[in-house]
Amino acid sequence: MTDVVVILGSKSDRDIAKKTIGIFDKFGIDYAITVASAHRTPGRVIEIIEEAHKNDVKAFIAVAGLAAHLPGVVAAHTTKPVIGVPVNAELDGNDSLLSIVQMPPGIPVACVGIGRGDNAGILAAQIMAVTDKKLEAKLAEHRKELVDKVEKDALSLFE
Repeated sequence: MTDVVVILGSKSDRDIAKKTIGIFDKFGIDYAITVASAHRTPGRVIEIIEEAHKNDVKAFIAVAGLAAHLPGVVAAHTTKPVIGVPVNAELDGNDSLLSIVQMPPGIPVACVGIGRGDNAGILAAQIMAVTDKKLEAKLAEHRKELVDKVEKDALSLFE
């Protein structure tokens, strides 16, 4: 069973996806990853979504730059949560960010920061943790690790 489907608008987005995959591997989340373009291969995007529904997917992550329509197209074809990751392709990624954030009423897309594939992975994990206590505990431990790191950094600042 695939928990999350990650769709990249272009192979060049793979470094962002590596951050997402790192989170999924840490938390034991099953995922599928592929490339499809909202503009160049819209039929492929729809096929990916339909196949994901057959596999009881819990969420989608769509990584896109420039016009960044991929997250919105995915959201238009599913009732599952969609997380958009804007890519810094042009205009410092602000074009992508605004394209993902400014969805019309009734078709929301959650949006993380520009290039923040890691936060997309965490958000997907949090969505699934609503009904998965083991995953919720893993996320709580991860949060503790973040706190411990900051505390350690604070103590070693002038060493």
